[in-house]
Amino acid sequence: MPGPPRRVAGARRRTAPAAAPAPAPAPRPTAPGATAGEPLLLVVGRVGKPQGIKGEVTVEVRTDDPDARFAVGTALLTEPPERGPLVVEAVRDHSGRLVVRFAGVPDRNAAELLRDTLLQVDAAGVPPIDDPDEFHDFELVGLRADLEDGTAVGEVREVLHLPHGDVLAVTRPEGAELLVPFVRAMVPVVDVAGGRVVLVPPEGLLELDA
Repeated sequence: MPGPPRRVAGARRRTAPAAAPAPAPAPRPTAPGATAGEPLLLVVGRVGKPQGIKGEVTVEVRTDDPDARFAVGTALLTEPPERGPLVVEAVRDHSGRLVVRFAGVPDRNAAELLRDTLLQVDAAGVPPIDDPDEFHDFELVGLRADLEDGTAVGEVREVLHLPHGDVLAVTRPEGAELLVPFVRAMVPVVDVAGGRVVLVPPEGLLELDA
């Protein structure tokens, strides 16, 4: 069994294994590579294809709190920057997919111009996480991924928020992608301060993704 899921706050480990109390965690960095005076932008979604003819778009959610991030009236920054900011005018669920209408996007043609736009928020407005088993996406992206014996596997490129749970997309040195469910049994160690995660992939997974 893969074990209980972690969540990415994006991700959280819901249950800790029975063990002696862990030492107090080291201070968690604001973000990898953050520089003083430069705002850190967190990606909370990516615009997909238009939905219908009235300017709505589908959104690939990259946050575990879409209700807050895509609340009506919320202004989202964008990448590329010239496409935003985008203000959420309406939001709904359609067959398990988030559908959003942004102010100033009146029709399908205008919606098509937003395709593949990254939607961002300023990390300064994101509440800090006190739970040592919960992580923001940006804390995980860029971490080195090793096996328990220290063998390098690759680097966490992205955190995927899928209906069945969070998944780490790990880019291997040769360019292949390894998808690892973010559960304690497969990711027993998350050392943000040390810059790495430890993976225990099921037998054969590394060979399949090689």
